[in-house]
Amino acid sequence: MSGSGANTAACGIGPLLVPADTTEDVRIRAAGVLARIAVLPVGSFEQHGPFLPLATDTLVACAVAREIAAAYPVHLLPPVTVSCSHEHAAWPGTVSISSVTLHAVVRDIAESLRRSGIERLVLVNGHGGNYVLGHVVQESAARGERMALFPAPEDWETARERAGVRTSLLTDMHAGEIETSILLHAHPEVVRPGYESADFTADDRRHLLTTGMSAYTESGVIGRPSLGSAEKGKALLASLAESFGAYAALLTEESEGSEEPVERP
Repeated sequence: MSGSGANTAACGIGPLLVPADTTEDVRIRAAGVLARIAVLPVGSFEQHGPFLPLATDTLVACAVAREIAAAYPVHLLPPVTVSCSHEHAAWPGTVSISSVTLHAVVRDIAESLRRSGIERLVLVNGHGGNYVLGHVVQESAARGERMALFPAPEDWETARERAGVRTSLLTDMHAGEIETSILLHAHPEVVRPGYESADFTADDRRHLLTTGMSAYTESGVIGRPSLGSAEKGKALLASLAESFGAYAALLTEESEGSEEPVERP
């Protein structure tokens, strides 16, 4: 598979967070592709310390989705920008919706896509607190639908190792090395001074769901943002785009009884 150039102007370049495609762009990209895949970035609007924006998770999800769209002929959707950030409610600016609402929004989007002939949907999740997205995918599989949640922890771990990220996934929980690196690469204009001296770790967070983030960090940071760099951010995104190939192959496998092969990456 090869991506469409139209996607490179979408989902997170400069101030543009929504795809710039026309309906004709979508039609052309789908031509000759037997299994059409839509990609939905899901972010959040929550505190990320004093140096990263509230929209960090949305920007990260869009950066990942953009890398995917540059390599595969996917139908790139605008991001879901408000999700389940209840653990961050102690900080000003954080906005959440219920898990029931997020579940319904994703289900409605998937149903709308199916009506237009796109039966495969990948949720690119930028916020770890969106646990309900896993349930959406599980339930879709039980109904015989094709959906995936990306990236998995294994994809992040592979990307972390390849990019030379020093912080473990356990320690790098929020506004740390990974998120700071991706934004330094994709959106350096939104990273404010202060990340260089904001490191704070709290590996034992067993009561997080009960107490929220404020019981573990005063600044809102859990991780080592001082280790972030644009070079690491670029390598992280490149690795994730490569990892997506396995998802594309799985989602575009031949349907049972189909006589025609499905294009693979």
